[in-house]
Amino acid sequence: MVIGLGRFGGAVALTLERMGHEVLGADTDPELVHEFAPQLTKVVEADCTNAASLKGLGVEDFEAAVVAIGTDIEASVLTVLALSDLGMTNIWAKATNDKHARILERTGATHVVFPEQRMGERVAHLLNGRLIDFIGFGDEFAIARLKAPEAIVGLPLMTSDCRKKFAVTVVGVKRGSEDFIHAVPDTLVFPDDELVVSGRIADIERFSAMN
Repeated sequence: MVIGLGRFGGAVALTLERMGHEVLGADTDPELVHEFAPQLTKVVEADCTNAASLKGLGVEDFEAAVVAIGTDIEASVLTVLALSDLGMTNIWAKATNDKHARILERTGATHVVFPEQRMGERVAHLLNGRLIDFIGFGDEFAIARLKAPEAIVGLPLMTSDCRKKFAVTVVGVKRGSEDFIHAVPDTLVFPDDELVVSGRIADIERFSAMN
C-alpha cells in the first residue's frame, strides 16, 4: 500500500507494480488518482489519516505500507499513527527533516527515509566529476562507481591492495561493453576500467581523488 502518489510515492508504487506486487495507491488528489488508475492494481481517493478509512481499504491485508506524504507533516504523522493503531508492523515513511523523522518513529514508523536529502548528497558527489555513480547509507558507508585511479592501473588487485592502502574494497570491474566482472585478487585493472567499490564515504572520496 502506497499513500501519497507524488513524485516519490508514485515512483515507489510503479516500481513495486513492475516487480510483480499488487499495489493499492491512495491519494486525496483526484487528478493523481485518475493518472495512476491504469497503472496500479487499485487506486483510491481517500483521506488515510483516518483509521476507519484505512480499515475500510483493507489495510490489514497488506504486508507493508509506504507513507509518501510530503509537505503536509500533520497528515504524514496522523497516517503513520493510524496504520500503527491498526496493527501494521512494516511502515515506511518519508520525512522532510530530522524532527519530522523522530515524530514518525515515535508514532509507529519502522523505516524512515529522506529521499530529497539522499538525492542531494548523491548529486553533490557526482558533481566532482570523478564518481560515475554513488549510493550512500546512513552510517557513512557507501558503494560507488568510479574510473580506476592511475595508481592502481596495470596492477592486479592483490598487488595494489586497495583495502589495506586505501581502506576501500573493489567489488567489481566494468570494462567497456563487456559484462560486469566480480573482483578477485588476481583481477588486473586496465586503463579506463570503471570500478565498483565499497567503504566509508571519506575513504571513497580520497580514493577517487587519486585520478
